[in-house]
Amino acid sequence: MTRETGAVPTRATDGTDPSEPRRTSVPGPPRPPKRSRIGDLSMRVVYRMLAVAVVVVVTVVAVVAALVLSGTSERPGEGRSGQVAAPPAATPSPGSSSPQASPVASPAVLAGEGTVASASPSASPSASSSAAETSTASPSPLSSSSPMSSPTALEEVARDRSAVVAALADHRVPDLPRNKKLARLPGKAHKGKRLLKDRRAGVWLARLGKPWKIFGAAPFSTKQVLPKVKGAPVRAMLVSCPVPIQAQRHAKDTALLAARWTLNHHPKGSRISWFASQPIKKGWLLAYKVKYKVKGKARFSVAAVAVTRGSGPRPAMVFVTVPDTQRAYWRDINTAVSSIRPK
Repeated sequence: MTRETGAVPTRATDGTDPSEPRRTSVPGPPRPPKRSRIGDLSMRVVYRMLAVAVVVVVTVVAVVAALVLSGTSERPGEGRSGQVAAPPAATPSPGSSSPQASPVASPAVLAGEGTVASASPSASPSASSSAAETSTASPSPLSSSSPMSSPTALEEVARDRSAVVAALADHRVPDLPRNKKLARLPGKAHKGKRLLKDRRAGVWLARLGKPWKIFGAAPFSTKQVLPKVKGAPVRAMLVSCPVPIQAQRHAKDTALLAARWTLNHHPKGSRISWFASQPIKKGWLLAYKVKYKVKGKARFSVAAVAVTRGSGPRPAMVFVTVPDTQRAYWRDINTAVSSIRPK
C-alpha cells in the first residue's frame, strides 16, 4: 500500500487569511511645503514686508508731527483760527534818520555845519540795517559814481568813509566848508583861442595864452606853466590827468582827497584854507589857499582842484595853482575851471 504525499498546508502565523491575496502598502506622493494664502509667498517674506510697512508708517507719522510742531513754533502769538490780524501801518524807521546810525553819511551832506559824519561804533544793529536799506533805496543826489547795486557796495562805502576820515584827520586839511561859489579872482585873464584835449582823462580844458606855455606833462597828462620867478620855490601851473587817488562814491569826497594830494606839489609844511566849494558838471570844485613858509617868511598860493566824470575809466582831475609872487595871473584860475568840458 502506497502513501500519498502532497503539500502540507501551512498555517499563517501573521493572522491573515491565506486564501486572501496579500496586501502591500505603497507610499503616497510627498506633501508640498506649507504656504500662506497670499499667493505663493512664504510666511517669512510676508513677515518682512509687514515689518518694512510698519517702519515706513512710523517714520511718516514722526516727520508730519515734527513739521506741525515747527510750523507752530515759528508763529508765536498767532491769533485763533478765523481771526486775521490787520498789518501795521508803515512808519519810517527812526534809525534811518539818525546821522550816528548811518554808515554812509557823506561830508557833502554836513558841509553846511562844518562837520563830517562818521559811522558810530555804538549804533544799534537794527538802526544800521535800517540806514543801509534807506541808502540803497534812495541814492544820494551828490553821487557821481556808479549806484550801489553790487553785493559789495556797502564795503566800498565803508572804504570811502575811512579814506575821507583819514584825510580830515590830517592837520593840514580842515573840515570841508559850506557850499560857496568861486568868486572872480583879481588879475587879468589870459584866455587862449583853443582848447586842450586830455585823451587819458577824457576832458577838454582851456589852453591859456602867453606867457603860459605847454611844458613836459609827466606825471600828468597835460601841463601848462608860467615862467619861473627868481627866488620863488614854486611857479604857476595848470595840469590835468585821471585822479591820482582812489575815486570815492561822492564827487565832493573825491575832490577833497585830490586837494590833499596836491600838497605834494607845494612846499613842505603847506596847509590848506578853503574859500570855495561848488558842484560842477558831473563833478565838484574846491578852491583854497595853500599857506607855507619860504626862508621863514609866510607865503601862499591860490589853487583850485576840479574832479569830473569824463570819458575815461576814472574821473578826471584838473588842478591849477598860482603863487602870490605871480598874483597877476590869479584870474586864470577862473578861466581854467570854467573851461572844463567832459568829452
